Amino acid sequence: MICTLLGTGDAVGTPKVGCSCETCAAALESGRSRLRTSLLLEMGGGHILVDSSPDLRQQLIRACSPRVDAVVWTHGHYDHFIGYGDFYRVQAMPPAYAPPPVMDYCARFLHFLPFERRPVDAYVPFDILGVECTFFPVNHPPMYTCGLLMEHDGVRVAYTSDTRKDIPESSLDLLRGVDMLFVDAIAPPGYSIHKHMNYAEAVALAGDVGARDFRCVHMSHLVPWGTPHAGRDMERFRF
Repeated sequence: MICTLLGTGDAVGTPKVGCSCETCAAALESGRSRLRTSLLLEMGGGHILVDSSPDLRQQLIRACSPRVDAVVWTHGHYDHFIGYGDFYRVQAMPPAYAPPPVMDYCARFLHFLPFERRPVDAYVPFDILGVECTFFPVNHPPMYTCGLLMEHDGVRVAYTSDTRKDIPESSLDLLRGVDMLFVDAIAPPGYSIHKHMNYAEAVALAGDVGARDFRCVHMSHLVPWGTPHAGRDMERFRF
């Protein structure tokens, strides 16, 4: 099982348009970027895309244009599903998995695209390409939002790119002892964002659940380059 971070940025991305802060200036000078957050999982030659960001076309080209066999949506914010339209005239529209409220919301926006809808309730395991997946609710008000647990051959990888720190206890139980946690860290310590975690809160959550390793995702341009445990676009993990 191979996981690739296709993007690690927030809804705005880094560099931010029109911004001259130190992080954005360094990004422009070096060519670095944080595209909008999404994850590509490779399993036995097949590919699962977790969240289809507005940067999907660029992300798939960077990843050597894999054929995507399934898409998983965690919630209905535009930076997590709207890029699904980039599959049009590129490949057959892959089936989409999402909790029922998320599926209903995304499908209304994508009504012009024919695709197979596979709604799955939270806490109910389902199989994609031999990977056992489970949606777990998090807290990203006011939008109903889930994270995703992916398990194969005893390896457990969890993804929750948009959430506050007060995650339901039943969801925290699923996260305990994961091998890798991809976790929301939109801003540096000291910032208070109503529906996200800052970096200190993300680090604390990873410690509280006993994650063996973790990477921060959904980071804004406020998070400096070189921050420990900050995920990088196109960073790959083999499990």
